[in-house]
Amino acid sequence: MTRQELIQQIREKRSFLCVGLDTDLDKIPAHLLQTEDPVFEFNKAIIDATKDLCVAYKPNVAFYEALGPKGWESLKKTIDYIPAHCLTIADAKRGDIGNTSTYYAKTFFDYLNCDAVTVAPYMGEDSVTPFQEFEGKWVILLALTSNKGALDFQFTTDASGEELYKKVLKKSSKWGSENNLMYVVGATRAEGIAEVRKIVPHHFFLVPGVGAQGGSLEDVAKYGWNDDCGLLVNASRSVIYASNSADFAIEARKEAQKLQEEMAQILTAKNF
Repeated sequence: MTRQELIQQIREKRSFLCVGLDTDLDKIPAHLLQTEDPVFEFNKAIIDATKDLCVAYKPNVAFYEALGPKGWESLKKTIDYIPAHCLTIADAKRGDIGNTSTYYAKTFFDYLNCDAVTVAPYMGEDSVTPFQEFEGKWVILLALTSNKGALDFQFTTDASGEELYKKVLKKSSKWGSENNLMYVVGATRAEGIAEVRKIVPHHFFLVPGVGAQGGSLEDVAKYGWNDDCGLLVNASRSVIYASNSADFAIEARKEAQKLQEEMAQILTAKNF
């Protein structure tokens, strides 16, 4: 999916919602455990219920890897089932050098046919650029995260007083463009979003932390908006686990629709 195609989906659906498929066998409705592939059956129902309300899906690869070969099969089936008009993001947080990154990229771009993959930048340029050699694919680089441990490194400063996350942004923005590079920016650090936007004004942000983690959608739009919207706001647990009963897909749709309606209001207010 190209940048323009993504923007068009945002316009058509009046939404910049990404639904995270962090599918946990311990949390899905019990009746699904009797099926041949409970993870896929759960994901399939969630996708069917929300595909007109969101522009992206983000399977968290860890939940599938933990199940071994069966989990990879469920992940592959899930990604194949996601409609072509939705951006498919592998939340894998990979990052290594040389051929290792190339083969990670082949896994997610060639084998799984994802549109995008999350990448950790700690090892530098040669750990990221192999992912960018795949035509029409996106790298989503960790920039400013919302977890407690982000304080351990991301906000440390050099002799000039510049925080590490800002150095990462400035350096990495030269490795790609707004057409193949996005950034992960946590919703619970609202004013930090504004700082990131100053450094990379044209890139899209993947923003986790709205919903169960307490981030404000209004603040995300206030601080992160650009002329092309520039935002993919992810909601995982608040949507997919809205119910653990037989009505789980119906309740998931209700939660997704609440977010979509709020996003539609924001888009209208922004004359987008």
